[in-house]
Amino acid sequence: MSSLTIEFKGATEEVLEQLIKKGYAKTKSEALRFALIKTGNDLKILKEEDKSEFDEFLFKIQQEKMKELWDNKEDEEWENA
Repeated sequence: MSSLTIEFKGATEEVLEQLIKKGYAKTKSEALRFALIKTGNDLKILKEEDKSEFDEFLFKIQQEKMKELWDNKEDEEWENA
């Protein structure tokens, strides 16, 4: 395991904040892990045996986002109008 201290400014800081704000990650560390795994997958340098970590992370995000969509109170109000 490695640890690292990084300073983010400008576009990288904004992307990191948006990943958290939009619910793709709960923490900056989680957002960075996701970005690295996704980049490795996109560039086809992620080992096949490590793809399960990426798949699990995506599944977790999808579950949370679907719950957010299905539990939308505004939709319920609209349907009951």
